[in-house]
Amino acid sequence: MDQPVQPWEYSLRKYLLLLATLVVTVAYAAGFNPPGGVWQNALGGRLAGDPIIRDTSYHRYLAFFYCNATAFAATITYQAGLTPPGGFLVNHNLYRPAIRSNALFVCTVVGLLCLMVAYAAGSTQHLKTSIYIFLLVGAALLVAAGLLLVFLLKKNDSDSAAQHTEQNQEMKELEVSNGNGDKEEREEAEEKNGDKELRKKEVEENKEERKKHERRKYLMLLGILVASVAYQAGLKPPGGAWQSSENGYEAGDPVMHDNRRPRYLIFFYSNSFSFMASIVVIMMLLPHWLPNKKKEEWEKWSLRVMNWTILLDLFTLLVSYAAGSNRQWKTSVYVVALIFAVLAYFAIHMVLSCTVCRPERHQSPQSSSEP
Repeated sequence: MDQPVQPWEYSLRKYLLLLATLVVTVAYAAGFNPPGGVWQNALGGRLAGDPIIRDTSYHRYLAFFYCNATAFAATITYQAGLTPPGGFLVNHNLYRPAIRSNALFVCTVVGLLCLMVAYAAGSTQHLKTSIYIFLLVGAALLVAAGLLLVFLLKKNDSDSAAQHTEQNQEMKELEVSNGNGDKEEREEAEEKNGDKELRKKEVEENKEERKKHERRKYLMLLGILVASVAYQAGLKPPGGAWQSSENGYEAGDPVMHDNRRPRYLIFFYSNSFSFMASIVVIMMLLPHWLPNKKKEEWEKWSLRVMNWTILLDLFTLLVSYAAGSNRQWKTSVYVVALIFAVLAYFAIHMVLSCTVCRPERHQSPQSSSEP
């Protein structure tokens, strides 16, 4: 028996709690461990333990600190309400008005936007690089828009073919109905067929809604996973940061940026794209739990777009790991080879599974027809 679809308020409440957990976790850790590290000794009027970035890039430090703190405060507030006992979102008479008013939705989006600004300010000490990070957000949106355009063009072609087939079927049914003489029997048969079609349509709609719910859930979980690891890796790059300004190096800059610049750039931009694309996907997923019957087709195709965006997101995360986890190109090639080996294993496993399942499908109708 098909299980009833859960109310959209319940699903949105659950994923708001997941998002709050993401933002609170990464913002809390970043607040105590600022990007660039801290001074290890008290020299030149500085105190040991103070953030390096506050002395080298004061305005950038203020942008990071207050955006990170705002993201933490905006989410910890309603996370306290989400968590029982005593949470105001435990009682449906309280959480439904709060969700329908979009107050929690706005707090979540503000927290995610502040997290993006904090990442752009804390992951680099150069204004030009911060601008490049926000250009990556535009690149992620362009990729999503391009995929959506491709899917919509394919959809229009399939819809025109389906409409033509449906018109031909209606013409045939009209000819058959005109040939029948008994009007009452014809109306009774149409009513029975209508009831069957209605029940069949409801079952199909419930199945489709459950499929979309599962896809939204997996996309949200993957987005949260990638955003959490990419945020921490961007603020704490591999190899650490310089602890003093000497020999042409500036305190707080990544060591890898000066020693192995090409490798650092691959890591930095791949990791930044993964983080920004994940935040964009998460924000695009939030409105999908709001009721709007006019946008069912848009929801269907945008989910496919976000699915491909998450795949690209995971691929760039693999690239950033291969570039940042070691200092030799030979080792990076080994890491990439391991990735392709795992993908090849899954491909072989899927092919073998499909090969085994096909004979069973062909034999099942024959076995059911036997007396």
